[in-house]
Amino acid sequence: MVSTTDTTEIITEPKLNETVQPSLGRWFKHFFYMPASKRYFSKADQMAIAEAVKQAEFGHVGEIQVVIEGHIPCSTAYYHNTRLRAQQLFAELGVWDTEFNSGILLYLNLCEKNVEIVIDRGIDQATAQQQWDQICLHISSELANKNYRKALIDGVAEIGEILSDYYDGQQRDLENELENSPIILN
Repeated sequence: MVSTTDTTEIITEPKLNETVQPSLGRWFKHFFYMPASKRYFSKADQMAIAEAVKQAEFGHVGEIQVVIEGHIPCSTAYYHNTRLRAQQLFAELGVWDTEFNSGILLYLNLCEKNVEIVIDRGIDQATAQQQWDQICLHISSELANKNYRKALIDGVAEIGEILSDYYDGQQRDLENELENSPIILN
């Protein structure tokens, strides 16, 4: 389990309730979920999302990592909700380890139909909770309309606009630090 430090900040929901209650219901939900990531996101969709990430990262040092997960692994679903899972993936995938602390994880859990955004400390102080909540709301509304590809592409573009505004004038001198292709986990 990943613990919150000054390096990470979960911003898609208030931190009023930091503890997650173990949930047998959540475990059953994830245990019986049929993997559907590939059904919702074809190879063409994945390439379009990768291109959207590339465009959103152009001209600044910000980095975006998209993770699409069908369900939380059963070994952790009892104790982890999507928020903790996003935190865990932020750490495991090294999104926090960019040179300018400019990594952002966009996490989509298909079983819970939940979107989480995790940002690194480099951009945390310059943005407002409302901006990130609005992005999650836009993505969620497109997902509800079954526009999966459009939801993520538009969400990535909105994140790119925030990064572009914040890192205005800081050009990327180094190679891409995170993969542009979405990471698909079942």
